[in-house]
Amino acid sequence: MRTWALAFVLVACGGGGGGAPPDAASVGDGGLRVLGDPHQGQYHLGPVEWTGSFPNACEPYPAQIRAIEGELLAGLSNEVAASGDYCDACVYVETAAGKSAVLRVVTYGVSNAPGDMDVSQAAFDLLTTGEYPRTMTWRLVQCPTAAPLYYQFQTEANPYWTSLWVRNPRDAIQSVEVTSANHASWFALRRGTDGTLTDDGGFGTGAFTLRVTAVDGSQIEQAFPGFTAGALVTGDTNLP
Repeated sequence: MRTWALAFVLVACGGGGGGAPPDAASVGDGGLRVLGDPHQGQYHLGPVEWTGSFPNACEPYPAQIRAIEGELLAGLSNEVAASGDYCDACVYVETAAGKSAVLRVVTYGVSNAPGDMDVSQAAFDLLTTGEYPRTMTWRLVQCPTAAPLYYQFQTEANPYWTSLWVRNPRDAIQSVEVTSANHASWFALRRGTDGTLTDDGGFGTGAFTLRVTAVDGSQIEQAFPGFTAGALVTGDTNLP
C-alpha cells in the first residue's frame, strides 16, 4: 500500500504543440511565477482523489477548501515531498505531448521514479493524449488563486498544544511563526509530514499573530483574537 501525503489540483491548463519547458521567470499562458527547479519524470493515473481508500497525507480537507482547490489532483514522490513542505503548493506540469496544467499538492507516495507524479482521473483526462511513456516536466509555481489564506486548527488544538494547517497559499510556504501569550518574540512552528504547523508548548490563551513566509521570502501577518479547536478561519489576504 502506498503512503500518501501530497496531491495537486489542476487550476489552469493549456494545450498546444510540444514546446520547450517553461523558462525560469514564468510559465504558461498566464505567466505564472516559477518558485522551484524543474523535475523530469512521468505522470500516472493514481488513486489521488478527495475521497477513496487511499487517504491524502495533508488531510483532512474541509468542504470549503476542497471547493476552492478543485477536483484535479496529483501526488508527488516520497523523495521529493515526504517532509510535508509541498502541502497545498502548486506545480506547473508540461507534457512532452504539449499538454500543460497547474496542479495543487494534497498528497505524496508515488512509488516510481523521484520525478514522477500520480494524478486524479480528472487531471489524467486533461493531460493525456494516449501517449506512452507519459513524459513530463514539472516545477513549483505560484498558485493562480484570488482566494485568501485559510487557517485550519486541529480538532485537538488547545492553549498548551496548538496545531494548524495553512490552506490555499498562493506560494509554497517556507515557515510559519507566532507571537502569543507564550511567545513575546517570533517563534517558529514545527512542520509535520502531514503539512501541519505545530507549537508543542502551545500559544497560550488570548490573542496571537501568525507570520507566514513563502519560499520566495514574501511574508504576511495575520492577527487572531484567539482560536477554537477544529475551526476553519478565513484570513484577510493571501501571500503577495
